[in-house]
Amino acid sequence: MTSLSNRPASAAPGAFRTAPLDTDRMPPGIPFIIGNEAAERFSFYGMKTILAVFMTQYMLSATGTPDYMTRTEATEWVAWFVASAYFFPVLGALIADALLGKYLTIMILSMVYCLGHAALACIDLPSAALQASLDPRGWLMAGLFLIACGSGGIKPCVSAHVGDQFCRRNGHLMSRVFGWFYFSINFGSFFSTLLTPWLLKTHGPGWAFGVPGVLMAIATFVFWLGRKRYAHLPPQGFAFLREAAAPEGRSAILRLVMVYAFVAVFWSLYDQTGSAWVLQAGQMDCNFMGIQWLESQVQAVNPLLILVYVPLFAYVVYPAMGKLITLTPLRKIGMGFALTVAAFAISAHAQRLIDDEQAAFRAKIAPLVAAEGIDLAKTVEALRNVERNAPAAELEALRTTAAGTERDGKVADAIALGGLAVASDGSTLQAQWPSIAWQLLAYLVLTAAEVMVSITGLEFSYTQAPASMKSIVMSLWLLSVSAGNVLTALVNRFTQDADGNSTLVGASYYWFFTALMLGATLVFMVASRFYRYRDVLPATSHPEAASG
Repeated sequence: MTSLSNRPASAAPGAFRTAPLDTDRMPPGIPFIIGNEAAERFSFYGMKTILAVFMTQYMLSATGTPDYMTRTEATEWVAWFVASAYFFPVLGALIADALLGKYLTIMILSMVYCLGHAALACIDLPSAALQASLDPRGWLMAGLFLIACGSGGIKPCVSAHVGDQFCRRNGHLMSRVFGWFYFSINFGSFFSTLLTPWLLKTHGPGWAFGVPGVLMAIATFVFWLGRKRYAHLPPQGFAFLREAAAPEGRSAILRLVMVYAFVAVFWSLYDQTGSAWVLQAGQMDCNFMGIQWLESQVQAVNPLLILVYVPLFAYVVYPAMGKLITLTPLRKIGMGFALTVAAFAISAHAQRLIDDEQAAFRAKIAPLVAAEGIDLAKTVEALRNVERNAPAAELEALRTTAAGTERDGKVADAIALGGLAVASDGSTLQAQWPSIAWQLLAYLVLTAAEVMVSITGLEFSYTQAPASMKSIVMSLWLLSVSAGNVLTALVNRFTQDADGNSTLVGASYYWFFTALMLGATLVFMVASRFYRYRDVLPATSHPEAASG
């Protein structure tokens, strides 16, 4: 170690350590990184949680009239946003590794991140102000772009910055820290997933998008507070290009990219919990444990389960499985893939139950619509009371349409989608939607898959990366998330009909992705057997070269 590596945290301003402390204890900057990650994830997931619901139930034009997206359009928009957020890590990693270093890159892009949240908060500006600047879709696009740049750019830098704090003496603590790192992500996302849907319902989009922005500002401040406690590894210029072009670098990247291609399919399915699964929950009975949950709040079960699963898997599941088989990282990832197939099969079954009930309710409603036995005005009011704004707006528009077979069919479709109608005699008719317990069961399985794929993949990526390419490789790991969401966006784009709805109707949409994941899992199980691991930390921390 150089003398810089032992420089105390109280060194003069600007004189930061440029190497990890030579210690067998936990690095001193870790608490600040973990605290920053918790607040930053609160901001990201708080905003992302309500996106699909906002687009399909709250989006207005600059004049204040409904401008709702279809379910397929909203799923596509969310997928493109997530894809962008996980594409920009490539640029962030290049800037950090080649030019500015990780710390400065994180600070600058965090400010861009904050501006993105501010743009989303402007969606709730008065109509006159909107017309003088951008309309709501313009503010939405600007905000999502800035957040994608900021959040994406810092992702590989933050996780690689964690690894930079360790030397060989305390390298055995890295697995524990990456576990706590993931724990902090889900600690922040759990509370934001509960809070922001409530803010959207009670205070509107401005507050719902604004509060996550405040948390992002707090995250930036917390990270700045730890600046004198970090190891600030200097940028390596473009030396990583030489290493990437060298035989060892090319081989390492090629091996990892082959793994990441399969992981991309996992992310295609997993990230639909923030779009397709939210919209599915809107057609389920969300009364659970005596509480009527909002459809976007159901996502909170995922981070809550993570808080339980991380220590459970680390101290119980993995040790027990390790007595039966050698648990290499790729075997864990393969098991996670298999669980993802099961989770989406459950959601496909739940959607079939929804489809059957929607068809039955439409058959019940259609004769009443034709006989003018439905009070459309009161039905619209009832739908709005339960936050079914899209079918309510469609019915409102149809009220002024001339009666006829085509119009009656559209009215019946809208009512069946909303699952609620008020008859002319004042009685209320409701669809008997399946219980949200089906989706909660799917979350139980999918979250276990997430632990086995995402946490394992995070550490796997860092340890398998050549020394001067840590951020680049971490960005490639994140690029697999982007690729998965591009896949989702393209499926939704190319299956849209003229009205913006998917031709993969109902449960067939979920079965399509289930089959896709099953195929990827089977091929991965064969391909992973040919992978050989790089040992970059002491042998007590990571296995010697072994098959997957």
